Amino acid sequence: MINALTIDLEDYYHVSAFREHVSQEEWQSRPSRVVQNTERLLDWLDDAGCKATFFTLGWVAEWHPQLVRRVAERGHEIACHSLRHRSVYELTPAEFREDTNAAKKLLEDTSGQQVLGYRAPSFSITEKASWAFEVLRELGFTYDSSIFPVRHPNYGTATASRKPFRIDTPSGPLVEFPLSTLEIAGMRSPFGGGAYFRLLPYWFTRWGIRYLNNSESMPVCVYLHPWEFDPEQPHMTGSLTARMRHYVGLRHAPKRFRQLLKDFQFATLCEVSATEWAIQLRETAGVK
Repeated sequence: MINALTIDLEDYYHVSAFREHVSQEEWQSRPSRVVQNTERLLDWLDDAGCKATFFTLGWVAEWHPQLVRRVAERGHEIACHSLRHRSVYELTPAEFREDTNAAKKLLEDTSGQQVLGYRAPSFSITEKASWAFEVLRELGFTYDSSIFPVRHPNYGTATASRKPFRIDTPSGPLVEFPLSTLEIAGMRSPFGGGAYFRLLPYWFTRWGIRYLNNSESMPVCVYLHPWEFDPEQPHMTGSLTARMRHYVGLRHAPKRFRQLLKDFQFATLCEVSATEWAIQLRETAGVK
C-alpha cells in the first residue's frame, strides 16, 4: 500500500508552542534555517524516488519564493498551510477567509501549481471552527488535512472518522484526510508524525504503519517539518512541555526518516492510490 507523506513547510520559529515568546514581528529578524533544511530534505526524497505534499506557509513563499519554486520543480505538490500560522479557531470567518485566500493566491503565483489542499496550523480546525470547511470549498480547495481524530488539550476532534471522509458544505463537497491514529482497546493513539515520530521508538512507528496498511486496509498520512531534522537550530524560550515536544529526538530524526523512506512507499496526497482516498479526491476535484 502507498502511504501519504506530508511536510509542513515552515521555519522553526513559526511553531505555535513558542508564539508567546516569538512574535510575528520578530520572524524576519530571526536567523532562518528553512532553506537549508528543506534542501536537505528534498535531496533525501530524490534519493528515495519519493514525492510529498508540502503544506506551505504563505510567509515562506513571501520571503523564500525560490525555495517554493524548487519544491514544485522537483515534482512535489504545493498545498496551503495558511499565511501567518494563526490558529483557525482564534479567527473570525472573515479573517480566516482573508488569510487563506491571500496564502492560496501567493502559493499559486509562486509555484505555478493549482493549490487544492489545506492544512490548518496546529490542526486547529476543531468542532468550534467547523465553519472553516465551507470557506475552504468556496475558495476552491478540494481537500483538507486538518482533523486529528484524538482528544488533545490544544487540538483534535475525538469523534471524527479515522479514515478519509467526505464533508458536504453548501458550496460543494470537500474530502478530509485525517491524521493517522491507532485504536487500541477503544482508545485512540496518535503516531507517525511530528513529536510522535521523534519520541516514540521507530519500531513502534513501523509496526503502526504496517498494522493500519494490512489489518485495517488504511493508508497512513505521515506529517513532518523541515526543522525536525535540524539539531543545530537556535533554542527558543518556552514551557518545559513545549521544549520537550520541539527539541527531544532531533538528532536521530534524519536517520529515522531515511529508514522510513526505505521501509514504505509514499506519494503525495493527490497521488495516493488507495481506493477510498484516490476516488473521493478525484471526484471532488472533478478529475476523471
